[in-house]
Amino acid sequence: MLTMLGSARRTANGVSRREALKAGSLAALGGMALPQLLQASESRGSARPGKAKNVILLYLLGGAATQDMIDLKPNAPVETRGEFSPISTSVPGIQIGEHLPRMSRWMHKMALVRSLNHRAGCHNTLPSYTGFEQLLDNTNTRDTYPPSMGSVCEWLRHQSRTESLRELPDYVYMPCYLGWGQAIRRPGPYAGFIGQRFDPLYTEVTPYRSMTGPTPAPGSPVTVLGDPRLPESTLAPGITLDRLNARRSLMNQIDDQLRNESVQRSVDQFDRTQRRAFNLLTSNEVRSAFDLDREDNRLRERYGRTLFGNCSLIARRLVESGVRFVNVTWDLFWDRVQINYDAWDTHTRNFQILREVNLPEFDKVYDALLEDLQTRGLLDETLVVVMSEMGRTPRINGNGGRDHWTYCYGMWFAGAGIRGGTVVGESDSQAAYVKDRPVSPADICATIYEILGIDPDLMVPDRSGRPHAASQGGRPIQELLA
Repeated sequence: MLTMLGSARRTANGVSRREALKAGSLAALGGMALPQLLQASESRGSARPGKAKNVILLYLLGGAATQDMIDLKPNAPVETRGEFSPISTSVPGIQIGEHLPRMSRWMHKMALVRSLNHRAGCHNTLPSYTGFEQLLDNTNTRDTYPPSMGSVCEWLRHQSRTESLRELPDYVYMPCYLGWGQAIRRPGPYAGFIGQRFDPLYTEVTPYRSMTGPTPAPGSPVTVLGDPRLPESTLAPGITLDRLNARRSLMNQIDDQLRNESVQRSVDQFDRTQRRAFNLLTSNEVRSAFDLDREDNRLRERYGRTLFGNCSLIARRLVESGVRFVNVTWDLFWDRVQINYDAWDTHTRNFQILREVNLPEFDKVYDALLEDLQTRGLLDETLVVVMSEMGRTPRINGNGGRDHWTYCYGMWFAGAGIRGGTVVGESDSQAAYVKDRPVSPADICATIYEILGIDPDLMVPDRSGRPHAASQGGRPIQELLA
């Protein structure tokens, strides 16, 4: 027998890493083969009890200045502390920024992390979605990167063979694929090495700004409007539903002839892609989830009829329909649509942008989403996560903005599985570096997996069959778990 040296620390499943390595090595000697080991890992990873059935991830692209939101430093020098003051929340002793008054009322349902950090470079979206910290040599995704949390959820559904039982996917990403607005594909939200068939269902969007008033100068506050829509959601001219169903029947007959081991993998991927396309075109369940006209106008006004508000309302509709992982990104659109808009990348006019647009709009949507979930009995089974790919510099620059910073920033959770009124970690006196309890993006991913009932050490195979831990070695943040 081959014995592997290494840590004897056990996973949550009771199998030590040393034992897992030993089991994998037995394939060469006729023992447990790697596929069997992976199958056992998959079954354990999907069967653990979890507090959350669903996740809504609100992603603030560009790097939100969380020291102006959830980690204010009122006693810091003026060039650091900024223009905003802290306010009290529903939990005595916990304060957040004055421009988040509605969010402050939910602190008893929330957990703040004030010591998040990574060394993977600025605007690198890969760590926050996968836990994998690596400096990248380009801004486009690659199929060799690890899978996102949502893609792992989609992969687990495929492993459990429940995919054909429902039409909606387990992973939906709005309002467009990450990077569309800059004509790139930013890494992170994809399935990576487990295969494109586990990518999310991406919506499409035509963003625009309110046309009232003059065109804003670059770097000015801008409200972005628009509605996410399903891709290919209309039939081509001359194609009726009857003809579409006839094509489906023909395709199924051809597939029956092709199903053998030599082509099974390619057919399986083709079949899943085709099935998704047909479902989008013909499914009332899919279409109705995106039909905001079915919602009461008063509720729509509570969310606000912005792009971010519309996406967040649809996110609630999707989790209510059973979608397990929904991402809503507050995105930017420099190259696709010229609306002079920087999202959360506030190198200039940081305080004006946050005060006039970003924080009031976010505060309104966040409050509406949590109350909507709670009213419908969904908040206790839905984990709501807010994060960015990085933070902003402690020192304010000459343009009244904050620049890129990855050494200390914040994020927060609410809802299912969360011990409300919790603060994890502490930054130093200027919100520059971690003072206590550092937290990595991998720890955030592991926490989300844990709350979903997925083992963070679940092994997912890359293209060569090598197993990788889903959370990239992250550990759940036990202090904030209910």
